[in-house]
Amino acid sequence: MPRRRPSAVRDALPVRLTRHYFRHPYPPINRLSGACKAHIRRLEHMRFWPGTTEKAFWHWAALAHGPLKRIADPFTSTRCETPECGCDPGYFRDHLEEVMHALPKKSARELRKLVWDLDSKILRRAKVIRAHSPDVLWWRDQL
Repeated sequence: MPRRRPSAVRDALPVRLTRHYFRHPYPPINRLSGACKAHIRRLEHMRFWPGTTEKAFWHWAALAHGPLKRIADPFTSTRCETPECGCDPGYFRDHLEEVMHALPKKSARELRKLVWDLDSKILRRAKVIRAHSPDVLWWRDQL
């Protein structure tokens, strides 16, 4: 029986994508230790989709550093019923809160520090939002 050509053998194999095709659309969260990043990756693998924490952190940082018109007045803002679309920034903050509660203590402390810095920046810039402490879930009602 004649031997098959190597190209015919390769055609039958499934295509394996290299790392070039798996680029993350959102930048990684800076100022986190390697252990914290590993805990987040492990948690995303078990409970969430890969990259969702980076996406949520990026959207929350964009809200904190972006123009003031993005911090909408809760009385005039219109939002759809699909939280994943991005028009409700509270969805991303809820995801970060869920991740912070699921991480080990030290890793959660690192991420919490970065998120609370963004929270305080949002609260300083927006005159309409009232929050008495960082523990109050202010982003659900007032964003």
